[in-house]
Amino acid sequence: MKVELLAPAGNLSKLKTAFYFGADAAYIGGKDFSLRSFADNFTREELLGAVKFAHAQNKKIYVTVNIFAKNADMALLEDYFAFLQYAGVDAAIISDSGTVYAAKKSAPKLNIHISTQANLTNKYAVKFWSEQGASRAILARELSLEEISEIHSFVPEIELEAFVHGAMCISYSGRCLLSDYLASRPSNRGECVQACRWNYQVRKKDELSDSGWLDMEEDGRGTFILNSKDLNMSAHLNELEKAGICSFKIEGRMKSEYYLATVINAYRRCMDNGFNPVIERELLTAAHRDYTTAYAFGKNDETVNYADSQAKGDCDYIANVIDGGKGCVTVEMRGRFKVGDRLEILTPSENFGKSFTVGTAFKSDGEQVSDCKIVQENYKINCPFELHAGDILRRRK
Repeated sequence: MKVELLAPAGNLSKLKTAFYFGADAAYIGGKDFSLRSFADNFTREELLGAVKFAHAQNKKIYVTVNIFAKNADMALLEDYFAFLQYAGVDAAIISDSGTVYAAKKSAPKLNIHISTQANLTNKYAVKFWSEQGASRAILARELSLEEISEIHSFVPEIELEAFVHGAMCISYSGRCLLSDYLASRPSNRGECVQACRWNYQVRKKDELSDSGWLDMEEDGRGTFILNSKDLNMSAHLNELEKAGICSFKIEGRMKSEYYLATVINAYRRCMDNGFNPVIERELLTAAHRDYTTAYAFGKNDETVNYADSQAKGDCDYIANVIDGGKGCVTVEMRGRFKVGDRLEILTPSENFGKSFTVGTAFKSDGEQVSDCKIVQENYKINCPFELHAGDILRRRK
């Protein structure tokens, strides 16, 4: 089967961006039972629309139902799974065995994908879920290519999905109690505060004043001792495919449309044309931490980003194209720009990476301006290249 590019989508706008830039499928969350409860997420009505929109393009929708459920959740879960089956979603992503039971009871025709939260680190765990009727296993990020290949050989009948890009949890397969302990927001119920990204200090036990605080250092490089680097497997997609992976998953339901467009576009081009220096450079343009291949090639002691919590990307997000054309286009401003600025095109078309200088700009009321500084105002600007609604403009730093 053709390898799938699977993208996150925190709302309908991001879903449309994901598909426009080349994703084959998207994973989304409803208003309940998802581990990204602070994303916009989808109401039931919106979810019906998302499925209809995706299927019209021959694309797929997977819905995350991956909380660690409690007794009080079960009746509601059974109703929700029945709705997902009615809606025609292509699969539910589930981490908890009791939740799988509820899904099979109330929605027997619904495909089940076992979440990475289920800690799928060995072939027997994958075999077990295959025998329970799961159609896909989303493998733990801690696995090597060699281990993935062994799992595929042992359980060839089940699809294997793996993360290829995005934020990594410092905890084991994302199972973390730190957020709950420090901020009373349980990550395993969808409310992670990302305490692993905080800048920590050590305090002398016998001193209560501010002078009692000391900087915590790790090998002299800083205080971000729990802050993982970001995963980037763009140069190794062929190896993942050979190991048995059929779906390349991008992390980021909380990320911006610009981030999604950048990363999805890069991976789509990489999958279609192979890894090259353009792709390598492209993945530096959106905000990211230092990159790592994590454990794909075995033990790796260099997965923590000690210096800072997140590096800035090489480009600023400037505008969304909302009415395309050639010569003059209408854009929705997302970052301040001026006449004379050099803007670069982010698009799935052949105009990707081309740049032009803004020569004229007009507000929606027709007033000509030299400074486009009103957020989400629609501006008409000149552009010598043909652009389409959904394209994005950015500016190199």
